[in-house]
Amino acid sequence: MQLSPDTEQAGYRLVSLQATNSTNDDALEAARSGDPGQLWIVAAEQLAGRGRHGRQWSSPPGNLYASLLLIDPCDVAAAPQLGFVAGLALHEAIETVTGVGAPRLALKWPNDLLLDGAKVSGLLLEGHRLQQGGALAIVIGFGVNVAFAPTGTPYPATTLQASGPNLAREEVFRALSSAFARTFSAWRTSARMSASDPFGAIRRLWLERAAGLGQEVTIRLPSGEKRGTFEGLDRFGRLQLKSAGGMELIDAGDLYFPNLLHDIAKPDAGTKRFQH
Repeated sequence: MQLSPDTEQAGYRLVSLQATNSTNDDALEAARSGDPGQLWIVAAEQLAGRGRHGRQWSSPPGNLYASLLLIDPCDVAAAPQLGFVAGLALHEAIETVTGVGAPRLALKWPNDLLLDGAKVSGLLLEGHRLQQGGALAIVIGFGVNVAFAPTGTPYPATTLQASGPNLAREEVFRALSSAFARTFSAWRTSARMSASDPFGAIRRLWLERAAGLGQEVTIRLPSGEKRGTFEGLDRFGRLQLKSAGGMELIDAGDLYFPNLLHDIAKPDAGTKRFQH
């Protein structure tokens, strides 16, 4: 496993493992040990991978399991935007290696990537204060179904090899590491240049690739379901849900819409994985 040359030049580093419990946990442990960040940790297999709300993440060999550690990349209030930065980078990377772009390749709020209506990748964004008043460690986990797709998921899952039979996780990772370095740099530049709406450029690009935008959707929350029209994102990345009662802003939840291939999930309890 190797970083792309432009990623190395931008100061990113890589630890490549054969097997580990969780690359996100490894990245957090590196942060607690004093790592300065811009560290990728990639494993061929995870023994205890997890997704949002602590859900188990199937992690057989052949897929890509990668986590990126960033130290103090932004203020705490802006940290959730990194999920959208990561989503854009992932979309760009998969389009690069498969040749498939929007609308077949679409971002599903808040952190999934769909290929022909089925999940091909997920993201897990976690934030931790290393100590009282100390540095903010952000860990972004990527799980990409390169060769194998799990079963029993809330909606169908697919693999990249369904579109590119010869794809390997190494190729996907090189494209992802390169795309993230560019997208992250562009986000930070945009934030400096547009104090009034630092999320504006990323929000526009994300919405151009969004699944379900403008459609009647269901948002599943621990407290129940909400229905309305997916109108867009606000300046903080919250989903704008328009219903008969007016506009509501949703911080986190599970999004479903009619043209998902099928919908077999039931809402399950949990808390937002990003922790201040």
